[in-house]
Amino acid sequence: MNVPLQGTADLIPGLPQDPGQLLELFTHYGPGVAIGVFAGASVVAAARWTVWRWRNTRLAPGARIIEIAVPPKVEDGSAAAWWAHLIGLTLPAWKRVLFGQPHLAFEYLADHTGVRFQVWVPGTVPPGLVEKTIRSAWPGATLTTRAATGPLPVDAQAAGGRLVLGRAEHFPLTHTHDSDPLRGLLGSASGLADGEHLAVQILARPATGRRLRRAHRAAAALRGAHSTAPQAALFDLLTPGMTGRREPADLARQFPERAEQVRAILAKAAQPRFETAIRYGVATRHPDQAEAGWLRAHAHEVASTFALFTSGHQHLRRRRLRRPAARLADRRLHRGFLLSVRELAALAHLPYDLAAPGVTRAGARPVAPSPAVPVSGPGVRVLGDSEAGAPRPVGLTVAGARQHLHVLGQTGVGKSTFLANLILSDAAAGRGALVIDPKGDLVTDVLDRLPDRAIDRTVLFDPADRGRPPCLNVLAGADPAFAAESIITTFRRCFSSSWGPRLDDLLRSACLTLTRVNGTRATLADIPRLLVDTPYRARVTARLEDELLRGFWASYDELTPAARASVIGPVMNKLRAVLLRPFVRDTLSGGASTIDLGGMLGTGGLILARLPKGVLGEDAVRLLGSLLLAHTWQAITPRATQAEVERRDAAAYIDEAHNFLNLPGSISDILAEARAYRFSLTLAHQHLSQLPKDLRDAISADARNKIYFAASPEDATDLARHTAPLLGPHDLSH
Repeated sequence: MNVPLQGTADLIPGLPQDPGQLLELFTHYGPGVAIGVFAGASVVAAARWTVWRWRNTRLAPGARIIEIAVPPKVEDGSAAAWWAHLIGLTLPAWKRVLFGQPHLAFEYLADHTGVRFQVWVPGTVPPGLVEKTIRSAWPGATLTTRAATGPLPVDAQAAGGRLVLGRAEHFPLTHTHDSDPLRGLLGSASGLADGEHLAVQILARPATGRRLRRAHRAAAALRGAHSTAPQAALFDLLTPGMTGRREPADLARQFPERAEQVRAILAKAAQPRFETAIRYGVATRHPDQAEAGWLRAHAHEVASTFALFTSGHQHLRRRRLRRPAARLADRRLHRGFLLSVRELAALAHLPYDLAAPGVTRAGARPVAPSPAVPVSGPGVRVLGDSEAGAPRPVGLTVAGARQHLHVLGQTGVGKSTFLANLILSDAAAGRGALVIDPKGDLVTDVLDRLPDRAIDRTVLFDPADRGRPPCLNVLAGADPAFAAESIITTFRRCFSSSWGPRLDDLLRSACLTLTRVNGTRATLADIPRLLVDTPYRARVTARLEDELLRGFWASYDELTPAARASVIGPVMNKLRAVLLRPFVRDTLSGGASTIDLGGMLGTGGLILARLPKGVLGEDAVRLLGSLLLAHTWQAITPRATQAEVERRDAAAYIDEAHNFLNLPGSISDILAEARAYRFSLTLAHQHLSQLPKDLRDAISADARNKIYFAASPEDATDLARHTAPLLGPHDLSH
């Protein structure tokens, strides 16, 4: 069926058909119309520019930078999930009309310290919103938020550019790669010297409106072989009858490449899209580099790394960027090109290449505390503040602390500060505490911050004090057998490599003899005298009623002087480690005890033992600290006769605990009993190899509160059994 063609005049009613009349009308009205059109276009352009500038100005106040420490393992699909999540930032239509759609900036920054990854967030986006999406997409990433600053120093010479699409925006870039496409960019960014800086900035905001529908029109145009450009439609209007339509099947056979283009366009159009702009810049504070062309060459190198995203349909082209440092610092997005979520994720993501150069990985994965974890209160010890989730204190109830604390971490990670805070918390709450500090800094810190009301109930063991130290007679006590056993056990475990049955027998007999004859007046200083002073020994043994002990000393007296010297030599050697130190001798053998351990702990007293190894020697510190802990335990055990409600909570804080857990009996049993007596132990040390196997197993099972600072890789593998599945070995060692 043939349709008669219409002329142009028939399509526009009232238009003169005579060409002369058309020319006369154009000559008469044309200049005025042109001026009016130009003036109107200028007004519209100025208004749009003013609105755009106002909208971007609104974004700057309160803008922030979120610096992202890359987690140890990154999934290659995480970035696409993050960008897809950000579609939720799309404002309602009426807000977009009034205020515009805010944009974000994903930035790669590099200098001589390495490569950093950060996200710029405008002030109009509520705090914490973008941070949550980052943590969700990249579990294990550590975030640091600060006020926004420029990515390049403004006082340095800079060069840079911007990247735009080489073809129409509905054609896609490639987004599938065999390896991380960032490898080239990171390689270019690594190895910078001091004063050299690099930045790549990718601005993006969710796209809406008519631009999203153009891709479908472009695909339809390829199917039907006609253009969607406005000038082509005008040409069709003015040249009627010259437009021929062909069937899509015929075109597909004649131009098979168009079918592939249509599929690519529709695949991109099927995804959410972002309006995007890409800028890059290189800066240096060395004028000679700028003169030698280093800036321009390095900027070209950065731009060339984006050639990886070239597809059979699309590529990126370089354009000039004036004042790159200022433009990157402004972070203004006027009109960008459209990229799908997958394209944008390929361009802007955290590196998933484990060997990515210049990248510092995040440390321990932050985990939000459970709602069941207490915050604060009169019965709560505050451990610190949460790093993940809503900011809040993280506490441990006093009842929970009775399950004991195991604190592990290498030197310099903050164990002493952590312990000091717990001790001061107890002091402020009026709870009793024993502190054994073999370095000295912990007790010094506690004393500097101790509340005034706690000073009167504090006893200090410190070799730096000029006065006479408090006396703790370890041979005196309500149970002489326990006192003797604690001394024997302490010496045996402190000198296990040179301990034997004869030494054990001799020291045990001496301790039991002195406690049974002299009672509470017996001290460690009496043992050497008992062994070497024959008249004194005769007077003491004459008052013995125990036949076994009398028989032992009778056999001892029958030894020749040489044999006797051989027997007592090892004992005297061990005792000299204690008694030749005036501070230790006065503390353990200065007469009757001047400190009631049980009474102090039961009334909220503090017992601070500052025992620096550099002053007292390692052997003396181990013996004194072990004996102090053993007799504290002896003072706690009578609580078994008290009603449970009458037992006041008390605690022992033991730094380098492996040196002092030389108690008589099984440490596992002691930890279980201490819980019933409301006596909590906080055991701190550096690494697991310091603990014997039985002690390690006991602490693993019975110290149920675990506080791990940076552990060694070997320890982290073992300790991860307690923290899986939330935390793994990498988290515990970083």
